[in-house]
Amino acid sequence: MIIYEVTAVVEARLAETYERYMREHHIPDVLASGCFQSAELTSATPGRYRIRYQASTEEDLERYFASHAARLRGDFASRFPEGVALSREVWTVMQQWDG
Repeated sequence: MIIYEVTAVVEARLAETYERYMREHHIPDVLASGCFQSAELTSATPGRYRIRYQASTEEDLERYFASHAARLRGDFASRFPEGVALSREVWTVMQQWDG
């Protein structure tokens, strides 16, 4: 399993608009690509968010990057040209425990 994680630091004046956009548009659009099994939107503190997308394989993630990422990132950038700082990481799940 592959985790694609995006961390966003959002200026306070944009937080409500950012949350609505992510919930109603961006995350559903990413999932509609068919490259991910699930997604989570979490917040640590006001204005700091983490979005975690779960892909079955590295090939699924590469397909997302090749076929969908540019369009979705462009839409995001057009809506938030400033005031949102993003970082991205890819993680490989080595083992998972369920309780």
